[in-house]
Amino acid sequence: MKKILQALALQLGQEVSYNELSSLIGVDKKTIATYIDLLQKAYVIFRLGSFSRNLRNEIKTNQKIYFLDTGIRNAVIGNFTPLSLRPDKGALWENF
Repeated sequence: MKKILQALALQLGQEVSYNELSSLIGVDKKTIATYIDLLQKAYVIFRLGSFSRNLRNEIKTNQKIYFLDTGIRNAVIGNFTPLSLRPDKGALWENF
């Protein structure tokens, strides 16, 4: 669970692929999907699907995952640097 949270925290604001997370962490794709579902039900993260006027394109593209509390995200990666000094401030603003 910790490795999944860290991977999601580092990919903040980017499209998330369960296959990529699966190979990165070394667990099954179904396990990744189950843990992400549990994290969403626990109000730690939320999934945001893509929007497209073409339904086929909307289904094909990956979704983005955001944290409901960026403090949890910062704690997971251990980074509490002031916003002006952070390299990931754009992703934090997008999450906001």
